[in-house]
Amino acid sequence: MEASKKLPLPTDPATVMAVVGQGRILLGELKPKVDAELERMLAQAKTKVPEDDLRYVKLRMTRSLLAQTIQTRMLREAFLLDQVGTQAADKRREAEATMSAKARQMFFETELPGLKKKAGVESISELDELLRKEGSSLAMRQREFMDQMLGHLYIRSKVNKDPSISLAEIVEYYQEHRSDYEHKARARWEQLTVMFSNYPNREAAMKAISDMGREALYGGSMQAVAKAKSEEPFASSGGLHDWTNQGSLASTVLDQQIFTLPTGKMSEIIEDTDAFHIIRVLEREEAGVSPVGELQDKISETLRQQKIRADQESVMVEVRQRVPVWSFYPDDFPGAKPLMQVSARPAMQR
Repeated sequence: MEASKKLPLPTDPATVMAVVGQGRILLGELKPKVDAELERMLAQAKTKVPEDDLRYVKLRMTRSLLAQTIQTRMLREAFLLDQVGTQAADKRREAEATMSAKARQMFFETELPGLKKKAGVESISELDELLRKEGSSLAMRQREFMDQMLGHLYIRSKVNKDPSISLAEIVEYYQEHRSDYEHKARARWEQLTVMFSNYPNREAAMKAISDMGREALYGGSMQAVAKAKSEEPFASSGGLHDWTNQGSLASTVLDQQIFTLPTGKMSEIIEDTDAFHIIRVLEREEAGVSPVGELQDKISETLRQQKIRADQESVMVEVRQRVPVWSFYPDDFPGAKPLMQVSARPAMQR
């Protein structure tokens, strides 16, 4: 942290923070967002933040946003390279202008109405004013939309979103992760309870649980009786306890009964340390390993996502090889080269 605090933090909005392919990222593209977020954080802070800590937070936010912006611009550059290849610069400008025009049209048709609705405004000027208060602007949102759209198109063209998964791959994954699919014995049950603490003596508690048991047995609805009279935490849900692993209950008496009683039948009265219970086990499963057939769809989706992520990582490696990057903070981005502090302003304006 101390070493990081000593890194420079430019203040001139015209400072070039990164060069990505043939494009530049200026501090002026990052600073409004960082300042707006910092202002929100300070407004929520209950104590005054020391200036040194404030600078460190601002530096971290700037570096993080710069890294995100570099990646977006890299994908945009890669997309344009796919379109023009090694053609002359005028062909690239022509292709970029065409793409920009299409992206601008899509922005105004698809993105702008949602932005206006979310902001609760009718006019573009009102929206732009609100965005500027948040550290953005309509022009910046439009630029971001275009970059993200071109990057998305590039990724979509390179990554197979529906890779095939063979049965052999599923079985291999299942065998390698077999321990993940082991499960303890588990059960779900209904329960009636009376707490000793709610009655003057043991006999009164026994009468209460006996009356509940008879009502449930002859009335046919244990859950209805539980909702009306039971005294345990699940009473409001009809005394219904969902799937619970053996050994996880605080009451060893109940745990032992739940995993030995026959299913579907009301138990006798069970005495615990602080209560009487009557239970009915609805379902029970023995300990074991879930069969691969039950897990096939889940494993297939896991493998599909793994292949997609691997494809995406390969694409990013390829993009870093195709699109050179120079950054003010090169350690924050893989493969980036150091960039000396430069200003985009003409020398006469400095």
